[in-house]
Amino acid sequence: MSSSSAADRLSRPICGATRSVRQWRVAWLPIVLLAVSCAIAARAGAQASRPNESQVQAAYLYNFGKFVKWPNVAPANQSGAFTICVLGQDPFGSVLESTLAGQKLDGKPVIVKRLTRAQEAASCHILSLNAALHDLKGTLAAIDDSSVLTVSDMQDFSRRGGMIQFVLDGNRVRFEINLESAEKSHLVFPSELLKVAAAVKKPARMGE
Repeated sequence: MSSSSAADRLSRPICGATRSVRQWRVAWLPIVLLAVSCAIAARAGAQASRPNESQVQAAYLYNFGKFVKWPNVAPANQSGAFTICVLGQDPFGSVLESTLAGQKLDGKPVIVKRLTRAQEAASCHILSLNAALHDLKGTLAAIDDSSVLTVSDMQDFSRRGGMIQFVLDGNRVRFEINLESAEKSHLVFPSELLKVAAAVKKPARMGE
């Protein structure tokens, strides 16, 4: 199965598709995202409809937490919770809470924090940055040594040092990965995640 085919299925969170999933014989990553996205739609009271962009992004945030590995010494790992943070204007509303209610990652309860300053993000596992954020360089510098996974739909985010950028492919939400930035923060991305990314910026030693 090609990576583009996997990415297409990963970005199509359609409920009631168990039989199709068996026929696809897809890898476990798209299956997990499908299940989580169905849960989002059900909790939002829209089980029969296609989840909107914010709901799909919320599902991705949860799944990034399942597959990305943080170093044991990361500040976020010193707490008893898995923390997903939002900096700046919040595009999710209640979607994150409804998605993550009762969920656990790495054996820890998942909590959501909304921040007003980049300096508060050092203890976050995942930091979602608003696309209208003015000082991206300063924000990334503030968490440079904290092993925080940065995610945004900001234009050119992955090219400017962010780790995962949401992009639209037609009407599908996909993502690009800056593996160089992730490795500098000692985060480990599994090959399954890299294969379904729309694009991957690799460290210089690995080639472009």
